[in-house]
Amino acid sequence: MMKRSGFWSAFALAAVLSGPALAEGETADTVMATVNGTKITLGQMIALKESLPPEYQSLPDDVLFKGIYDQLIQQEVLAQSVKDLGPRATATLDNEKRGYISGLAIDGIVKEAVTDAALQKAYDDRFKDAKPQTEYNAAHILVATQEEADALKAELVGGADFAELAKTKSTDTGSGANGGDLGWFGLGMMVKPFEEAVVGAKVGEVTGPVQTDFGFHLILVKETRIAEKPTLDQLRDELASQVENAAITAKIAELTTGATVTREGEALDPTLLKNSALID
Repeated sequence: MMKRSGFWSAFALAAVLSGPALAEGETADTVMATVNGTKITLGQMIALKESLPPEYQSLPDDVLFKGIYDQLIQQEVLAQSVKDLGPRATATLDNEKRGYISGLAIDGIVKEAVTDAALQKAYDDRFKDAKPQTEYNAAHILVATQEEADALKAELVGGADFAELAKTKSTDTGSGANGGDLGWFGLGMMVKPFEEAVVGAKVGEVTGPVQTDFGFHLILVKETRIAEKPTLDQLRDELASQVENAAITAKIAELTTGATVTREGEALDPTLLKNSALID
């Protein structure tokens, strides 16, 4: 098949030629050309146009028309010159057709499944038994050894300023520049030993040293609060994905149950997939 990139690069430099004016009443089945009895339709031209990269989509209409028109005719002439596709080409075409049509089926399932009502139900189901979650506003000082952490904690007990020590001593340069501030976070966002220390800490008191894979932490929990429940709009994409996956899985199960499926090759040696010679 002709390489599209080479074809269009040459074509884009060609002189602008006027495309034919279309009469009223044209349909997708309108025959635009016939090559040895094989029809090329307006629908095929439109489909090819929609598959082109954006840089070609923006070409003038008459230039784009002629390019697509000529390309489809040339492709058909070339396609007809191949008398024996062979097993590899036949298998590839079968797979592409199967994949494209199954994609259309999935699009239909998703369109039917993802409704405002379905999203609202998924949202309600997620939070109907959810318990209030606590969020923490904390800061930390990270150092390499327990000895360093113990020494810094002694300074803090003696009245040193936590934020100033974080700026000068913490190896976590990201938070250290902000006085060790980590902002607000909920459960599951920090490594387990750090999270456990935060949950057990008293607000306003320094906890630690706490060892993690990053080093030794001194932790100051500044505030806690009950996290606000996210809105449906904030979770819309996530919920839509959840609804889509559930609908697709259910539909495939339904269709598979209703189909006659025999698995003749299931017990064959999996290494057969490496035998490319079978389709040469």
